Parts: sequence; structure tokens; C-alpha cells
Amino acid sequence: MFDELKNSGERLALADYWPDFTRRFWETKEPGFWKLERQQTFKEPNEPSWRAFAAGDWDECVRLIQEKRDELSAYFQRVADSGFINRRVRIVGKPITPYLQWELNVLVLRHEYGGLTRVVEEPQIAALEERGPLPEIYTLGTEVMYEAVYDQDGVLEAANRFTDRALIIECQRFIERLYTVGEPLDEFFAREVAPLESPVGQ
Repeated sequence: MFDELKNSGERLALADYWPDFTRRFWETKEPGFWKLERQQTFKEPNEPSWRAFAAGDWDECVRLIQEKRDELSAYFQRVADSGFINRRVRIVGKPITPYLQWELNVLVLRHEYGGLTRVVEEPQIAALEERGPLPEIYTLGTEVMYEAVYDQDGVLEAANRFTDRALIIECQRFIERLYTVGEPLDEFFAREVAPLESPVGQ
């Protein structure tokens, strides 16, 4: 299935990707939005809370994340009003990387407002990665799928767009199967993330 990702799809520069994704996202039909995240470290310079994290100010980072409550509430209410679901699978390795500790704090807030995430730990997917790591992909209904493309520093630099319906359905069902065996993020977070000390300086 994932071999097809290397031989199909259209590379979009960020200037083309963002408006394309945004328009298509709000047109999403069944089975909704499904996302698979695999990498353990990224850089997200457009996010104020990530910039605070990168600058070494964990308290400010957490404050900025919590400041997004009203925004996220409105966003996921719009998703619900649009009639589709928003689901994510987050692969987590241990020890949890500093970046991932930041991201899971963001995702647990999204989870609270309806952007449901389940955690799948690395040993659960070992047999699936014998030929390489799982891709960073997300499907919108059965109409379009994107694969995020990052530079060597972990910053998003482009996206590959796929419109082969059979491939999209196959990948969406794969993500959904992982989701069914994953642990709800709020439960994982309470046990594995909340007790962690500040990741700044690690």
C-alpha cells in the first residue's frame, strides 16, 4: 500500500498546499478526517507555544497552550456542525521526546474538545515497519489524502496530494484500524505525560 505513495501523488509547495487543504477540509464527507503521525520530533515555528518551548520557557509554553481553549472550542464546534469526525493516531516512542511532550499537551486539549486522538506505542507497530517507518498521512473523506513532507530539521516544507480513491480508502482504513487498537489520549496522558518534569533543557 505505502509503496504506491512513492509512485503517485502531486507535490504541492506550501503556498499551494495550505489553501487547497483548508478548502477541502471544510468540505470533508464520510468517513471524516483521519490522521497518522509517526515522527517523534518536529519543529513548529508558526506556533507561539512551540516557540516558547524552544526558547526554554515551559511555563509560558503551557500558558499559551491553555490560552487556545476558546479557539479550539469554536473550531471543533464548526467541525461538528459541518457533519464530519476528526480522528488522529499518534505513534509514541519511549522515552517520550521533549517535542512530543509539548505536542501531547496540545493534542490532549484538542482531544477534550472533540479532536479525538488515540496513542499507539512503537512496539505495537514494529511488524508494520520492517520496510521503513510509517508515513505522515491524513485523509479527507475518500476524495483526497496528503502526505506531509518535512525538511531535515523537521519543519514542514511541502505536501504530496493523492486523489486515487482506492488508495485513499485503503490508507484511511489502515489508520482507522490503528485507532481501534490505540489507547485514548486522555488516559495515556494522565498516566505517562502529566507526571513528567519540564522537558526544557533535556
